[in-house]
Amino acid sequence: MMREALDQWDFVIAAYAVGLGGTIAMIVWSWLAMRRAEKRRDEVRRR
Repeated sequence: MMREALDQWDFVIAAYAVGLGGTIAMIVWSWLAMRRAEKRRDEVRRR
């Protein structure tokens, strides 16, 4: 869509999308790291 005036809402929506995407990625990464750490801990306890 072609417009002459810049609309600030495009940047606001993009900022929210980046923020939410980064937050979700960090949650998934932390959860996977926690699962790996728990698995290593359980392996050490079995020995």
